[in-house]
Amino acid sequence: MKKSLLFLFLLLFVCNSNAQAIYTQKDVDVCNSKFNFAVDQKLSSLPINQVIIEIGKSFLGTDYVANTLEVGDEEKLVINLTGLDCYIFLETSLVFARCIKKGNTTFEDYQKELTNIRYRDGKLKEYPSRLHYFSDWIYDMDDRDIGKDITKELGGKRYVKKINFMSTHVDSYKQLKENPKFVKEISNIERQISTRKYFFIPQEEIASIEGKIQSGDIIGITTNVEGLDIAHTGIAIRMDDGRIHFMHAPNVGYKVQITEKPLADYIKGNKKQTGIMVLRPN
Repeated sequence: MKKSLLFLFLLLFVCNSNAQAIYTQKDVDVCNSKFNFAVDQKLSSLPINQVIIEIGKSFLGTDYVANTLEVGDEEKLVINLTGLDCYIFLETSLVFARCIKKGNTTFEDYQKELTNIRYRDGKLKEYPSRLHYFSDWIYDMDDRDIGKDITKELGGKRYVKKINFMSTHVDSYKQLKENPKFVKEISNIERQISTRKYFFIPQEEIASIEGKIQSGDIIGITTNVEGLDIAHTGIAIRMDDGRIHFMHAPNVGYKVQITEKPLADYIKGNKKQTGIMVLRPN
């Protein structure tokens, strides 16, 4: 009983030690283990795309967990390294890679870089400051030279779509249901996204350009779902067959994995997936 109470105290202490962050001691332990892994494997000497791959592979087998960021009534930096959805998986791999390349390898460094990657202009404010739409995330990463949107130079076609999924599905988002002012802010963001010039590689053309995709490139899979830009995300990885496969967190009930089929074939198997956008980390 005393041990249980002590564990609960330590857990609550860690979770509340930073008013802007929510995490557990397990998350701290996983973070430190990844940085130790990077030292053991001398990852800092590798190009960033290879660091992303090695960190991503170290998460293979991790459970998919949905909605881990939707915690509490106020927007805080939620850290969950024991269960990942598709976006959190690639975000986590990128954040670790950037920290390792910079030589910033404390848990506090991880928190700072995570804030930088997850929020518009790297600033955590309220709920709308989070980069909810992945095309908006790509735009922000490109704008701040964290990565480069290479979709057009790969031969991408114009991707024209009206983005309004969040503002037209308010009941699906707790923060929007409870804060009408956020709906207005999200609507303004959606209008901005809809007016930008985006490109995508149609699914039937992915195989012909996959030779130009590198392991470690970040992939956003476009969708025909009305109002939505990108429905799934992951990391490109070239396998022994010479083809580009997809390292990702698939869905509830699955674990982080690498697709058996090449990316081009994987996307053809889903009628709602129309193509890809590609961001190359700097």
